[in-house]
Amino acid sequence: MNYYNIALINSPLEPLTYQSKDKLEVGRKVSVKIQNRVQNGVVVKESQKPEFKCLDILEVLEESYSEKQLALAKFISTYYMCSLGDSFSIMVAFKDGNNQKTLEVESSKVKLSSIQNDALNFLKQHKVSLLFGDTGSGKTEIYMRWFEEILSVGKNVLFLMPEISLTPQMSKRLDEHFGDLVVIWHSKLTKLQKQKALSKIYDGTGRIVAGARSTLFLPVNNLGLIVVDEEHDDSYKSASRPRYNARDLAIYMGKLYGVNVLLGSATPSLSSYTKFPFFRLKGGHFNSSREFIYEKDSENLSPTIFKHLNETLESKHQSIVFLPTRANFKYLICQDCGYTYECIFCSVGMSIHQQTRSMKCHYCNYTQAIPQVCSECQSPNLTSSRLGTAQAVVEIAQRFPSANVEQFDRDVITTQTKLKKALKRFNNNEIDILVGTQMLSKGHDYHGVTLAVVLGLDNMLNMGDYRAREKALSSLIQVAGRSGRLKSAKVLVQTFNEEFFKKYIDNYETFLDDEKLFRMGLYPPYKKLCRILFSHKNGSKAQEQMRKMEGNLRGCSNVEIVGCGKCAIEKVANKYRFEILLRSDKSTDIIKSIINSKVDLAEIDMDPIEFG
Repeated sequence: MNYYNIALINSPLEPLTYQSKDKLEVGRKVSVKIQNRVQNGVVVKESQKPEFKCLDILEVLEESYSEKQLALAKFISTYYMCSLGDSFSIMVAFKDGNNQKTLEVESSKVKLSSIQNDALNFLKQHKVSLLFGDTGSGKTEIYMRWFEEILSVGKNVLFLMPEISLTPQMSKRLDEHFGDLVVIWHSKLTKLQKQKALSKIYDGTGRIVAGARSTLFLPVNNLGLIVVDEEHDDSYKSASRPRYNARDLAIYMGKLYGVNVLLGSATPSLSSYTKFPFFRLKGGHFNSSREFIYEKDSENLSPTIFKHLNETLESKHQSIVFLPTRANFKYLICQDCGYTYECIFCSVGMSIHQQTRSMKCHYCNYTQAIPQVCSECQSPNLTSSRLGTAQAVVEIAQRFPSANVEQFDRDVITTQTKLKKALKRFNNNEIDILVGTQMLSKGHDYHGVTLAVVLGLDNMLNMGDYRAREKALSSLIQVAGRSGRLKSAKVLVQTFNEEFFKKYIDNYETFLDDEKLFRMGLYPPYKKLCRILFSHKNGSKAQEQMRKMEGNLRGCSNVEIVGCGKCAIEKVANKYRFEILLRSDKSTDIIKSIINSKVDLAEIDMDPIEFG
């Protein structure tokens, strides 16, 4: 009889010991019984016969994890402080009998300018490098030229993009150049589409595997290059366990596989800018100019905005309007008693959706009808605040009844097909004004936009986040970059912080150099942060666990407790939440201190980006 330690996939448990008459290799996927249910697991180690009685391995499956996948799973488990089973839950194993063949590649060479060639030569010389290129400066051509070279030597490429919203136009460009060699992967694929994509990866006909952060964990052989486009984007960070950052894992995988990693962005994170050698690609293919107009106002459709929208419509050009908030309004407040409508399960204001005549919580999705009178004082004087995309569409459409105005956010763009159709309509000039959230800025190529309106930047700038300045400025640059591609454009920015944006709008590099001074000795990339979350339906229990762990951490050297207490949003999905924020020079010190002081309810978020 043989004995094995099995990590249960998607389980927080430590590996358990099972027995089998068969001799199994480490990495083999198996099914086992635990508490009267069958669960899949991974053989992580051969072990000695234990003193207790073991259960049999029920079935040996035809999939296995490679040596490098095992190493990656162990790293994720250690660094992001989760179980091995959690690490394996995000990975796709290799299938037996699928020996990947390498297809010969015939493709016309992507033509690069002399500066693009200089950039490519620079990037090849460094194992991890940053392509810091303005919007429209030709980053994609450099990626594609390097892809050609990797494919020509029989290697494959992983190409990461922030989320579903980036894929349609990029996938079209990849398809036009590389055809069937491209596999697109993201969460909105159907089960059948995923099966087809995986079969191309298994048999080696899919050579460029492109998509969202989960693309990193697909079973790709002969890896030759990893590219992380829009590396600054927050959607690379997972909000659930394991709370990994795909950009950082791509860098680790580069070392593990011995391949180059290329990070690309027009507004790179300060972290990447300070850590890695970069090539600065300035300017763009577009000769048109942009004029920035600043208006001191607080997130509303002002007469100035309507005036510029009208001028753009009269000249038969297109406009985009950016707001950081979805729905009609963010808050419903009684003007007589001041009561604010919050979600009954979360301590956040409900968002108003007029189309469905409902108020919805964007944290737990709880929905209720919009009240006609205040539930506290029965007053009919209920008002809304914080303009959202849906309301902006209503108000703009009322002002310009003959214009085609469309909403472009997660409430409306729910599938890949809807995204493709909306972008096609906009580029065919069937839409005059496109109103949306961050999705507007995600690398889409809008041809005819001559006006970009940007609202809500001050709310972003005033968030309780050490990256607030970086995020607000980056958002403005990204949205502005969608305008003025073929004709000169205006960018109307509503803010009371004109001096800040004016200073850096055309020089993001100067901003990054100045930002270093604010962060030094306090925040990443100079310090390591870790957020420890405690949530429970019983608030006292969550608080008690936080206090216990805080006491345990007090004795740990080289780790500073920045603060602890209630989360900014105290309750989510009917669970009360508390947190501890740790700071240290080294992540190893944080990991050691947590191992020595962890309590049952502690959920670890290493390198957090969410502080709300």
